[in-house]
Amino acid sequence: MTMRTPLKTVRWLGSARDGTDHFWTQRLTGVANLLLVGVMVLIGVKLAGADHATVAATLARPMIALPVVLFVLSAAVHMRIGMQVIIEDYVRGEGAKIALLMLNTFFAVLVGAASILAVLKLSFGG
Repeated sequence: MTMRTPLKTVRWLGSARDGTDHFWTQRLTGVANLLLVGVMVLIGVKLAGADHATVAATLARPMIALPVVLFVLSAAVHMRIGMQVIIEDYVRGEGAKIALLMLNTFFAVLVGAASILAVLKLSFGG
């Protein structure tokens, strides 16, 4: 006796339609964040108490700016997926759930874009 419905067998999708994709993306960004947080801590310790010119000169180096931008991207994606899971699990009303999921995505994009803009502005001396 199989537990699969004919539609699921045809589409090859699970009950949530994309659960494994979110699962693996969450794990991948989690591991990336573990690696990149170490780099961010080193950069933060080096720049603690530094003036604006020193920070801008440090971030102007591609080997410094690239990990910072990668960390921002990875953290924003990880944050969005984590909050999406919480919203999907704990918000009951369908309309509220859709509105919160949209706001969650907009917020993650806004935070990521503003952070990357700040890094690029410091990197290019703008």
